[in-house]
Amino acid sequence: MVKYIGKRFIQLVPILFGITFITFAMMNTTSVDTVDKLLENTGGVVSQEVEDNMRSELGLDKPFLVQYGNWVMGIFKGDMGESFVSGKPVFKTIISKLPNTFLLMSASILLTILVAIPLGIIAAVFQNKFIDYIIRFLSFIGNSLPGFFLALLLILLFSVKLKWLPIIGSSSNGLKGLIMPTLTLSIAMICKYTRQVRAVVLEELNKEYVSAAYVRGIGYKSVLFKSVFRCSLMTIITLLTLSIASLLGGTAIVESIFMWDGVGKLAVDSINMYDYPMIQAYVIWMAFIYVAINLISDIVHNYLDPRIRLGKE
Repeated sequence: MVKYIGKRFIQLVPILFGITFITFAMMNTTSVDTVDKLLENTGGVVSQEVEDNMRSELGLDKPFLVQYGNWVMGIFKGDMGESFVSGKPVFKTIISKLPNTFLLMSASILLTILVAIPLGIIAAVFQNKFIDYIIRFLSFIGNSLPGFFLALLLILLFSVKLKWLPIIGSSSNGLKGLIMPTLTLSIAMICKYTRQVRAVVLEELNKEYVSAAYVRGIGYKSVLFKSVFRCSLMTIITLLTLSIASLLGGTAIVESIFMWDGVGKLAVDSINMYDYPMIQAYVIWMAFIYVAINLISDIVHNYLDPRIRLGKE
C-alpha cells in the first residue's frame, strides 16, 4: 500500500508544477499592468520613477524565470507573497477563509449523502413505478436550475416572503446563515447524484451475480445492501470526491450571492481587483485540492476493489 501511495504521489507532483508554471505565466503575460492598476485609484499623477520603485519592491522588474523561481521557493517556505490590495500575507489570508469553506462543504456533502443515496436506491428498486417517475422528474428539474437562479429563488421565498432566514450567510448569523447556501449547493448535487446512484444500482441489479445470489436463497435486502450497494460504492465515492474538491475550492457564485466569507468569494474579489498574488495562490489551492482528493480516491479504490490490487501485482 505504501509503495502504491508513493508511486501515485510521484505521478501527481509534475502536474502541480505544470499548473504553477502555466498560472504564473498567464498572470505575467496579461495586458493589464499591475502597477498602473494599483495606482489608478489614487487620484493623482505618479512619476515614472515612483512606478519603477513600486515594480522593484514587488519584484516585477526581474526576468520571468527569476520571478517564477522566487515564487516557487516561497511556496515551499509557506510564503506566497503579499496581497497587492490589502498588503497582508496571501497564505494567512487564504487560511483564514478555509474554516467557512470547510463548514459549507461539510454541510452540503452531508445533506447530499443523506438524501441522494436513499432516493437513488428507492428509484432503482421501484424502477418504472410511480415513485421512480416522481424522483426522476424532480431530479431533472433540480438539475436544470442554475445555481444563481436557485439561490435567488431561495432568497425570495425564505428571506423576502417568509422572513425566516437572513440573506447574508455569515457565521454571525449562526445556523440560519448556513441553511440557504447549503441548500443551494446541495439541491443540484442531490438531483445529479440521485440519477447516478439509480443508474449504478440498476446496472448492478442486472448482473449475473445477483441472479446467482437469488438462486442460492439469499434474501433481496441482503443482496441489495451487502452486494449491490457495496459494488456501487466505487462510482459513488468517485463522484463525491470530485464534489468535495470543487466545494473546497469555494463556490464563487453562491458565496458571492450570500456574502459567505469563504475561499470562493475571496477569489472573486481578487479577480475584480487584479490582486495577482491572491489569484495565483487560489489556483494553487485548487490544484492541490484536486490532486490530494484524487490521490485519496485512488487509495480508497485500491482498498475497496481487490481487482486493482490484483491487476497491480
